Amino acid sequence: VQLQAFGGGLVQAGGSLRLSCAASGSTFSSSAMGWFRQAPGKEREFVAAISWSGGSTYYADSVKGRFTISRDNAKNIVYLQMNSLKPEDTAVYYCATGLTPTGSGHEYDYWGQGTQVTVSS
Repeated sequence: VQLQAFGGGLVQAGGSLRLSCAASGSTFSSSAMGWFRQAPGKEREFVAAISWSGGSTYYADSVKGRFTISRDNAKNIVYLQMNSLKPEDTAVYYCATGLTPTGSGHEYDYWGQGTQVTVSS
């Protein structure tokens, strides 16, 4: 399984970005997907996760109401729509795949290379 995240960039506070994560392999439609982020000098943290069907989604409290995770199993892509961005959202964002949509990074088997999101104040 290979994951490639893209869509990051520089945006002003209050703006929006949509991240995408393209997956290779035939198991995408049966796998949970997650987004994590890591800011400089900080530990990696959970952002959002989605079940294989898309029927269940989970969010960190810090992004709830602002970010939306979704997936298109026909295209093998998972999205992270980020609205009302804040400077504290600045980080490298990673997508990952695993069996269950959990907030624990240890439960994910494969990770993408990350995409930088920078929110200016």
